[in-house]
Amino acid sequence: MKIHRLVWLFVPVLAVSAAITFAGDAPIDKDGWQPLFDGKTMGKWKPADFSSNGQIETKDGTIAITMGKPMAGIKWEGEPPARMNYEAELQAMRTDGNDFFCGLTFPVGTNACTFVVGGWGGMLVGLSSIDSFDASENETTGTMTFEKNRWYTIRVKVTSSRIEAWIDKQQLVDLDITGRRISVRWEVEPCIPLGIATWCTSSAIRNIRLRKLAN
Repeated sequence: MKIHRLVWLFVPVLAVSAAITFAGDAPIDKDGWQPLFDGKTMGKWKPADFSSNGQIETKDGTIAITMGKPMAGIKWEGEPPARMNYEAELQAMRTDGNDFFCGLTFPVGTNACTFVVGGWGGMLVGLSSIDSFDASENETTGTMTFEKNRWYTIRVKVTSSRIEAWIDKQQLVDLDITGRRISVRWEVEPCIPLGIATWCTSSAIRNIRLRKLAN
């Protein structure tokens, strides 16, 4: 009886140990990048609390976000891996619809900002918001043609003095944020501090990763 009791006591310990192992941080590669999505499970990503969110599912190594009415998206549960001095990168593809297929909301210290990709009818890129002006109204406003069913690599870099952003190898944002007010539009608040949203558009997201930078 004593041996049996010891065995049964040991089994939960093994289970807890395994849970800790599987819940641990993903390994960091030689360049400092840490995966935030394993291609199989949602992990810490959860459906964002939009009033009429589209369906969110993992599919073929991606997080598939179906069209919301008007918004859909995901949010990182808990404290984000970094709030300052980091780079975040992902690949996104518009699969249906004609508006932004990636609104990447990311922390900037205690605040947050959104890099809009393909908004306002499908072509606009920029940061929302800078000094309360959204991506269509501030100096980061730009345009770019996006093809459906084509992957784009999206990257943002945040330091105490700058926000930079790229699509593929093209840098589209290089903004000195010293003394600037950084915020998000109220529509994407469910994604704060780290999340990805779409507007009347379906998309697929993959290869989400982050690396911390030296202060």
